Amino acid sequence: MPWLPLAQHSSSSSAAAAGDAHTIGEQNAVDAVVDGFGLGKLQGILGSAAGQAAEMDGMYAGMLRRLEKLAREVEKSNLLVLKQEIRKVLHESRHGICIIVWKKKAHGTEDENGGTSCGKLVWKGRLALCCAMCRGSVLLLRVHAALLLLAALPALIAGQPWQICGENGNYTANSTYQANLKQLAAALHKNVSSGGRLFASGAVGAVPDAVYALALCRGDINASACADCVGTIFQDAQQLCPYGKEVSIVYDSCYLRFSNLDFLSSADNSGVVDLYNTGTVSGDVGRYDRAVTGLLNATARYAAGNANASSSSRLFATGVMVGFDAQFPKIYAMAQCSPDLSPAQCGLCLGAMVARWWQTFEPNTQGARSVGARCNMRVELYSFYNVPSMLQLQAEAVAPSPSPAPAGKPPAVPGTTGAASRSEDFESIESLILDLSTLRIATDNFSENNKLGEGGFGVVYKGSLPHGEEIAVKRLSQSSVQGIGELKNELVLVAKLQHKNLVRLVGVCLEEHERMLVYEYMPNRSLDTILFDAEKSSLLDWGKRLKIINGVARGMQYLHEDSQLKIVHRDLKASNVLLDSDYNPKISDFGLARLFGGDQTQDVTNRVVGTYGYMAPEYAMRGHYSVKSDVFSFGVLVLEIVTGRRNSGSYYSEQSGDLLSIIWEHWTMGTIMEMVDRSMGERAAGGEIARCIHVGLLCVQENPASRPAMSAVNVMLSSGTVSLKAPSRPAFYIRKGGGDGDGGGGTGSYSGSFVGTLPSSGRSAPMSPNEVSITELEPR
Repeated sequence: MPWLPLAQHSSSSSAAAAGDAHTIGEQNAVDAVVDGFGLGKLQGILGSAAGQAAEMDGMYAGMLRRLEKLAREVEKSNLLVLKQEIRKVLHESRHGICIIVWKKKAHGTEDENGGTSCGKLVWKGRLALCCAMCRGSVLLLRVHAALLLLAALPALIAGQPWQICGENGNYTANSTYQANLKQLAAALHKNVSSGGRLFASGAVGAVPDAVYALALCRGDINASACADCVGTIFQDAQQLCPYGKEVSIVYDSCYLRFSNLDFLSSADNSGVVDLYNTGTVSGDVGRYDRAVTGLLNATARYAAGNANASSSSRLFATGVMVGFDAQFPKIYAMAQCSPDLSPAQCGLCLGAMVARWWQTFEPNTQGARSVGARCNMRVELYSFYNVPSMLQLQAEAVAPSPSPAPAGKPPAVPGTTGAASRSEDFESIESLILDLSTLRIATDNFSENNKLGEGGFGVVYKGSLPHGEEIAVKRLSQSSVQGIGELKNELVLVAKLQHKNLVRLVGVCLEEHERMLVYEYMPNRSLDTILFDAEKSSLLDWGKRLKIINGVARGMQYLHEDSQLKIVHRDLKASNVLLDSDYNPKISDFGLARLFGGDQTQDVTNRVVGTYGYMAPEYAMRGHYSVKSDVFSFGVLVLEIVTGRRNSGSYYSEQSGDLLSIIWEHWTMGTIMEMVDRSMGERAAGGEIARCIHVGLLCVQENPASRPAMSAVNVMLSSGTVSLKAPSRPAFYIRKGGGDGDGGGGTGSYSGSFVGTLPSSGRSAPMSPNEVSITELEPR
């Protein structure tokens, strides 16, 4: 599909009005202008106009020469195509290029309303065309100037470049400004391919001849291609906007902006070029908009959180949403920031771009991109990048037509029943089915030598599929507490969730009364097997621990906010964090997870499941769970990772040995660094550790509303400049001596997985270990 440009935007400007270019009668005028000429006439007009280009502004001259060349190359058989493209440009010029103003008289005749019948098209304030219209007849007054409106056509056909010529004036040939621009162009061309960041910026000269420039290549191209693109784009910028002091120009692979104003000193995303695909999406536009918005948000957050993914620190991410519909099964997105931004600044820049997306583009636009000096985003219905998708989301299911509810029974509320109850989802994962014979061969017939671990649910075996992929086979026992409902829940959720920090589901086997889930194999097993082992804990230096904390935070944000599904995990703990060969974390075990629908933010259950020590107080005591329950579990996990200690203790006890209590005592006394795990060595970064403890304490606040969202947690962890509020006393804190200071009994935490039933009233009820069934759910 062809691309069309939108108006230039600065950080403070709003999107150009979409409908300004359309008034009654425009289509008739356009059709008359275009259809009145054959190919020869069009070629002659274009040639003549190009010949007069020297008398015009440089930008228009260059465009006309290119347009004239295009017309010469058009075959007669393609005349209709050429006219269609010309007509499309004129009809769809909703981007501020032309504005129809009906003012003049035609043949001295006024219309019935005493108004005018002559249209005047204005090109950025310049008279470009005056069509005299009198009751349907059209008189062409200035054909050559009319064809200036076709200036967008070369970009439409050739695909690039797209440029915005600024309004800061021009420089003269052989001037100091031109010399500075040439010097800066050479420097950026050289620097952009060094260091692996595909980015360069700089300034040369002093006011009023100072030149500021920035060049950024897409994060999926190599350094050589980047250098070539930047070299070419500098040349084209000076040809398309000759002697212009300010230019923003976009190629498919790179972006350039230079100006006589210092835009480099600010993080504002100025010099934005907006482009849209002329194709449109039919069908459920609302669902399409939600899908695009969700994908853009997720990809943006991934890009902002990807600063330390490599030494090059490219703030770049690609994402795909699968399963949208039969016509467009996948939606692709890309997000990128200039590497000189901090992750927090990147997130703000991309967030602002997402916020203005549907203010800038039509809701049914097939593809669009917005490219500025500091960040850029793009969405397409085809794969346009050169690397594997870093993020994969599942499109929301098409809502089926509701069947009439039985008399006297209210209809079910969508999204509140959870994934486990939707048999159609369970039946839709046939592509993941693995036969029993394959798994027997893979595990050497479930050999004891291949056993990785065992718990109340059954046994986990290591295996290898015929193509060499290593797997972990979770074989549920017949008496497993994870029943078929939880198996379905885990299967359906994990199959739809795709993120680098979530364990990947390989397949499922349900033959001969077997119930097996097959996952990617994690060589370093679960976090708890290393973190709480006196001999192995030294393998986790601070760098690895920080990577685990950040990875789990990104994975939880994906579950809560970035996925089309809104998931509350309900059992986040060290044994459910698996580690690959490079100690990258993968969140596992979704058997207890719950799916929220629509705007649902919390739910209540009288069957409390999970692990004491990680459970939020409102969930453990009243059965209330929400994303903030997971935030509490994450906070406990962070504190365990930093200290190397399990959170232990018991509810309604007077002992003071639980981890949160000890940490709070040291925090208030200013001795918090005494709690740091000494197995990390003496070179651990004290500032980063203290910040992680601070974030952990904020996550375990007793009031769920006081806990931050996971997106806020990621910002806190990724930016050392974001200020953190002071934490208050954490939940389950027990003051030495028993009382909690508020006249109530102290609370603690009990380590161990459990399933417990609360009274139907939902009120707080004390539980002892004897009142719940305790199982060991490991390894996860």
